[in-house]
Amino acid sequence: MQNSISPSTRVKICGITTVNDAQWISASGVNAIGLVFYKKSPRYVSVQQAIDICTVISPFISVVGLFVNASEDEVNQVLDAVPIDLLQFHGAESASYCANFSRPYIKAVPMQGLTNFAAYADQYPEAKGFLVDSHAPDTVGGTGKTFDWTKIPQQYHKPIILAGGLRPENIATAITTTNVYAVDVSSGVESSAGKKDKQKVKQFMQEVSRAI
Repeated sequence: MQNSISPSTRVKICGITTVNDAQWISASGVNAIGLVFYKKSPRYVSVQQAIDICTVISPFISVVGLFVNASEDEVNQVLDAVPIDLLQFHGAESASYCANFSRPYIKAVPMQGLTNFAAYADQYPEAKGFLVDSHAPDTVGGTGKTFDWTKIPQQYHKPIILAGGLRPENIATAITTTNVYAVDVSSGVESSAGKKDKQKVKQFMQEVSRAI
């Protein structure tokens, strides 16, 4: 389905950790920013950090909250305080769990070793889309590594978001190879973990525009 959704490719920059980064990233042309609520991540943000970041996000930019095998109470505590538009579940969450928060959600798909994308994705009928990443089923992503993009289905009936090892140098090839609905980048546009680099973000967005 992603072949006919749109002539453009959406961009999400994930792992925003500071108000300053949020301000200039909002002006970079992105469609969404990601806030990581997984405490083991170097890009983890507290509820208060997330609130502060959201105050400077420009209109029409979606705020995505990323969780990994969090308890329902943890997710609800964030949702009660932070204006999250979309949930992203990056662990072994069940379909019933993901659908339990009265928010649209996307589910990460661990592509390493996966033999049947549709069988995995079909388990989540209420998901708005699926983020394909390079991690294995027993890990949580964020590896900064790519995978074999030819394994991404071209005709699945819901939007597919590409993640894993994307950077300015390969994003144009990634888009033209996969024709995905959106791309999701984090470490590929950083100067250090959690600190985004203005020049890398600018180059990334320029390469996205060139590809589409």
